[in-house]
Amino acid sequence: MNRVFNFSAGPSMLPVPVLEKAAAEMVCYGESGMSVMEMSHRSPDYEAIIQKAEADLRKLMNIPDNYKVLFMQGGASTQFACVPLNLIGRTGKADYIVSGQFSGKAFKEAQKLGYDVKCVATTKDDNFDHVPYVTRDMIRPDASYVHMCFNNTIYGTKFGYIPDTGDVPLVADMSSCILSEPVDVSKFGVIYAGAQKNMAPAGVTVVIVREDLLAYADPKMPTMLEWKTMAENDSMYNTPPCYTIYMLGLVVEWLLSIGGLEKMQELNRRKADLLYDYLDHQDYYLAPVKAGSRSMMNVTFVTGDPDLDKKFASEAAKAGMKNLKGHRSVGGMRASIYNAMPYEGVETLVAFMKKFAAENPKA
Repeated sequence: MNRVFNFSAGPSMLPVPVLEKAAAEMVCYGESGMSVMEMSHRSPDYEAIIQKAEADLRKLMNIPDNYKVLFMQGGASTQFACVPLNLIGRTGKADYIVSGQFSGKAFKEAQKLGYDVKCVATTKDDNFDHVPYVTRDMIRPDASYVHMCFNNTIYGTKFGYIPDTGDVPLVADMSSCILSEPVDVSKFGVIYAGAQKNMAPAGVTVVIVREDLLAYADPKMPTMLEWKTMAENDSMYNTPPCYTIYMLGLVVEWLLSIGGLEKMQELNRRKADLLYDYLDHQDYYLAPVKAGSRSMMNVTFVTGDPDLDKKFASEAAKAGMKNLKGHRSVGGMRASIYNAMPYEGVETLVAFMKKFAAENPKA
């Protein structure tokens, strides 16, 4: 069996040691006599799995004790509604930083619910080629929260700083950068992330929420969307996405075994530097993201010719590098080099980029 280098933006690659351990335990987990897929979520075996997954995640991310860790369903997109529904009761207002498609969708979802929401900064007019710089004076002091998307998967941008929002809680969608580097959780009121990029297969969404923020939910909100309900029931108000949480636990265990997020950041920076260094020292491909806003996880580039872009993605796939086509809304190419992408994958990509440029001169 030959595994390809999968540059998909999500679902993405998983670490091979994690896949191998899951395969070994697929038919029978420990002494349980059954697969994790078959377990009751109320059984002692599964309770041990979910409790260890949370404890290890807390250790890995250094999550303070006054934060709850929730395992929810519906993807990060469901949290676009959960965030305002759970927090708007603080003041009835909310501010949004729109730096790409997903933060824009979150903003529209809050508008759809009829709340007083304001876009305080956006780089839409620049085709999101950089992230906005937000200062405290741009934030309404009576806002319930400020929402941002920390890493923009589609456009290949990332905030290189944490906005100063004063006493207003900062809420961050970290779906495409969580666990890629250390983050000071205490700087945020809420962090949420879909799992399918760096944590696990699709199916579970992690929500890390400061305990004092659990008291402001809209009383009319659906029970399944209420963080307080999930916190009081240890994420098991109903049947959780059991197997995906198990897989998340294996990924976190693997990250701890290799040296934690400091080591992961070192490995990720090395991969990103290799690719960006090549892009910065040639003139065949254009990297549209401005310096200072570049993502370490999602690297976008174009040839400037849509036909060449299409050919690039097609020939790369034949050469064992899958899913390099850019998002349909922006075109070009996108190399998502999440935690599980080995350095060799980026080396192979850069070598292919050089070869493709030499063999396909522009008109």
